[in-house]
Amino acid sequence: DIFKMDLVLHPNPLILQRGMANALDTFCGQSYGAKQYHLLGIQTQRAMLVLVLSSIPLALIWANTTQILAFAGQDPEISAEAGVYALYMIPSLFAFGLLQCLLMFLQAQNNVFPMLPIAGFSTLLHILVCWFLVFKLRFGHKGAAISNCISYWMNVLLLGLYVKFSPSCKETWTGFSNKSLDIGGIFKFLRLALPSSVMTCLEIWSFEMMVLLAGLLPNPKLEASVLSISLNTSTTLFMIPLGLGGATRDCGWEL
Repeated sequence: DIFKMDLVLHPNPLILQRGMANALDTFCGQSYGAKQYHLLGIQTQRAMLVLVLSSIPLALIWANTTQILAFAGQDPEISAEAGVYALYMIPSLFAFGLLQCLLMFLQAQNNVFPMLPIAGFSTLLHILVCWFLVFKLRFGHKGAAISNCISYWMNVLLLGLYVKFSPSCKETWTGFSNKSLDIGGIFKFLRLALPSSVMTCLEIWSFEMMVLLAGLLPNPKLEASVLSISLNTSTTLFMIPLGLGGATRDCGWEL
């Protein structure tokens, strides 16, 4: 079932949200470098609002995954199974957007250590929940989707509690503010977030569209499965330089 999930998850709305959240690198980095610490919380809340609202139309795309894949000429069985998986993954859309905002908020302050144990715990929880739902309750790929949602929301909950109660964030997170609803600030965020999202999507989709093209070959189940495994392996390796590249956030402090 790996290839079915890849047909949904790689050329998907999560990439759009990841790209939009990258705008916080600039805004939060500048505010932290200028010692305007209170602005970090306001900008993060603004990004949260935008990403949660953007999740609504993206959820509609996932809700119609079966029809979209069938229109693209994919195998009917693969399209149907991928559509079911995407439907169960919809709650993760909202969690993923919030998670990216919290990660950017902490990284802009060079406060990265808490993310390690929290991510580790969420990963272990995901393995246990996925095993229980898929093999014990025999939910199949539905169980895998549900476990993904639980893991994302657990990550958001734990990071949110840390930001709320940690002394290290008392200057940067002063509670929810009406200033985050400023229309001018929202448009300013979108002017940077939308191009960033398009750039990220083009970068990722240039690789992931191959999975959809593989689905048009004579034996789509075999071809898409082999290709998706290869792409997953390469993506895992890409995470190493991607993580090291996080150090470039120091540039924002100098701005």
